[in-house]
Amino acid sequence: MRDSLGTVRSVLLLGGRSEIGLAIVELLVREGAREVVLAARGGVEETPAALTVSGAKIHSLEFDAEATATHTDTVDAAVDLVGDLDVVVDAFGVLGEQDAYDRDPGTAARAAAVNYTAHVSVDLAVAARLREQGHGALVVLSSVAGVRVRRANFVYGSAKAGLDAFAQGLADSLHGSGARVLVVRPGYVPTRMSAHVDPAPFPATPDQVADSVARGLRSGATTVWAPRVLRPLFTGMRLLPRPLWRRLGR
Repeated sequence: MRDSLGTVRSVLLLGGRSEIGLAIVELLVREGAREVVLAARGGVEETPAALTVSGAKIHSLEFDAEATATHTDTVDAAVDLVGDLDVVVDAFGVLGEQDAYDRDPGTAARAAAVNYTAHVSVDLAVAARLREQGHGALVVLSSVAGVRVRRANFVYGSAKAGLDAFAQGLADSLHGSGARVLVVRPGYVPTRMSAHVDPAPFPATPDQVADSVARGLRSGATTVWAPRVLRPLFTGMRLLPRPLWRRLGR
């Protein structure tokens, strides 16, 4: 539970190798978090150096996004390790390439399941726990790719659109429970996962996304954009005629 000053004590990262997720965790640890669970397929064998020297206690936990029947057990296992969950960061996913999805619809379906269905499963399990606790925040990494889906990555973008809508509905369902959801909409972030993607305007680093998340948690925001300029930009993009958007979205 947060202490008397509101400092986060425990953090669960779903997607324990995510560069953005780890940047968020590292910032929360610098701000006082003392218990961290890194959950990933096969566990996390090598703890990032920034966490090793932090003084926080780091736990590794098996988490298979595709094994939805295990998700409630995963959340329960995290609780067994650290007690109440103050912040849960949902940061797992796959990016892939649209051309490959066009050639192999089965691969596209599996990617969509990881990027949407798996989040529905584990986030509902997290929400049940936070509701039972009466406190805690679930941070869901969405993307501007889901705000208006581009033809260049519409499998990924459509899954993010679904996740974003789901997270907003989940936030409304938790209203009044003491628990909450923070939806994070980053733009292009250069990471290992996005190495094959052409850079886009207004990029953000993982650390900048983490700063946005920390501000959102402190302020009680429901949605944050990283960088913030993307909010008015995509407000305008939603209004573009579809033929123009089709040309821009190549």
